Amino acid sequence: MAAKVLIVAEHLGGKLNASTAKCVSAAQALSPDSIDIVVLAADPAGVAAEAAQIAGVAKVLTVANAANANAIAQVLAPQVAALAAGYSHVFGPSTTFGKDLMPCVAALLGVAQVSDVMAVEGSHTFKRPIYAGNAIITVEAPADHAVVATVRTASWPEAARGGSASVEAASVDAALPAHTRFVGLAAGKSDRPDLQSAKRVVSGGRGVGSQENFKIIYDFADKLGAAVGASRAAVDAGYVPNELQVGQTGKIIAPELYVAVGISGAIQHLTGIKDAGTIVAINKDGDAPIFEIADIGLVGDLFAILPELQAALG
Repeated sequence: MAAKVLIVAEHLGGKLNASTAKCVSAAQALSPDSIDIVVLAADPAGVAAEAAQIAGVAKVLTVANAANANAIAQVLAPQVAALAAGYSHVFGPSTTFGKDLMPCVAALLGVAQVSDVMAVEGSHTFKRPIYAGNAIITVEAPADHAVVATVRTASWPEAARGGSASVEAASVDAALPAHTRFVGLAAGKSDRPDLQSAKRVVSGGRGVGSQENFKIIYDFADKLGAAVGASRAAVDAGYVPNELQVGQTGKIIAPELYVAVGISGAIQHLTGIKDAGTIVAINKDGDAPIFEIADIGLVGDLFAILPELQAALG
């Protein structure tokens, strides 16, 4: 069967998330006949226009419904499953959004999900990490079913822009459950870049010492125009909210520059950053595991080093 890929767009506040363009890159590795994107929203026009500009996309389907105003997996999944007819693959990003939604889609279609696709070996054969990224396994999905998969965004570049896909309104006949409803979104407001798509990230760990001391991390990140992350130890200690956690049980990221400040480098954390371009570690313990994977290591007191670096940056 010829490959036809449907990608579920991730968006928030009327803006398309960069993870969608990364899913397009993964889809292109299949050399499919076509790649379509579906935008589910109350008013999908703006997001659909952004999605239409991604190179390699044939068309963008829009599903306008007041019920789609917020990304509730149980509401979106029946609509995606209904649209999946005629597609050989249905992809979503391996972000919080995709990890929530795609298993519901797979369940409705009666297939097993392929998670965290990091390489495409064939139409139904993929590579994905296991054991906290310490091993890579090749998995094969049944050839007689649609493939529902999440794409490991840290492993794929964003597809280029410059496309001009057609935008079509899609009608979906799906019963939407009412047992799950949107109550509110608890998220920190920030002008900083999004952690999962930022080109630069500065993370703080237990060594920062306190919630008040974390200001030095925020200040340095602002100087670099970077997003802010944290280790699990810093989150557990209450220094920062858990949406900033980087690692196996947090966010898997692949920025061009990653600065780890006061982070020892537990395997759980290293899993989240191993695809970063350049890793800079600042730690007073010269034997900290983080230095084993760091491209640049600075041994010393972070409260002395960061102000010096900030001054040097002007």
